[in-house]
Amino acid sequence: MNKTAPRQAIALTYDGKNAPVLSAKGDDELAEAILAIAREYEVPIYENAELVRLLARLELGDAIPEQLYRCIAEIIAFAWHLKGKSPASGQRDNDITPPLRLLEGPAH
Repeated sequence: MNKTAPRQAIALTYDGKNAPVLSAKGDDELAEAILAIAREYEVPIYENAELVRLLARLELGDAIPEQLYRCIAEIIAFAWHLKGKSPASGQRDNDITPPLRLLEGPAH
């Protein structure tokens, strides 16, 4: 029997001042809904199954652990780059820090 692992997705929200927080998580249908919303609002999607598994252990509203700051910072910087923005661009925080979704990976 070859069962495909369920799809898992998590979402992080970053306000530009505090550590990113877990704003959504789900498996299967809920994961698909999170992905659909991200695509609808053109939110960057980053695929990393191991990172998803780690972050899915958090409760909604929890800040990411300090051990993941560098990893998440690199992803946020890349998301800003994709949008043609940067923290030094002088734009308002809400213009440069859209919710960032880290998505997709098999559930554990």
